[in-house]
Amino acid sequence: MSRRIAWALDAAQIEWSAVRAQGAGGQNVNKVSNAAQLRFDVGASSLPEALKRRLLDWPDQRIGSDGVVVIKAQTHRSLPRNRNDALSRLRALIDAAALLPDERRPTRPGRGAIERRLQAKKRVGALKAARRDGGRD
Repeated sequence: MSRRIAWALDAAQIEWSAVRAQGAGGQNVNKVSNAAQLRFDVGASSLPEALKRRLLDWPDQRIGSDGVVVIKAQTHRSLPRNRNDALSRLRALIDAAALLPDERRPTRPGRGAIERRLQAKKRVGALKAARRDGGRD
């Protein structure tokens, strides 16, 4: 059963800017700033400390060395849809970091497994002994 760190995102801690999208799109791309750029400072956020540490150590190129997450969304033609897309990607990133790995419980091999291993060792040993004895004349 997976454990999670409980968290809530404060919208006031997200910094938004509208930028021009890249790629094809004709005149629309050249004159309208429809791409949304989201900036979220992990260190200054209200997230739990354990989650902040996990996020800052998270292997993701969108998290800079200064601890700021930068996400650029430009797949849609409208700014509100791109903002929603960027916000959902930020939530997915935080959610992935909030999922704690399962704790490993050390186990021991069962009696049957030990018995099978010993029988296999005896078989291999007997085979080698037979090779040794058969080689001497």
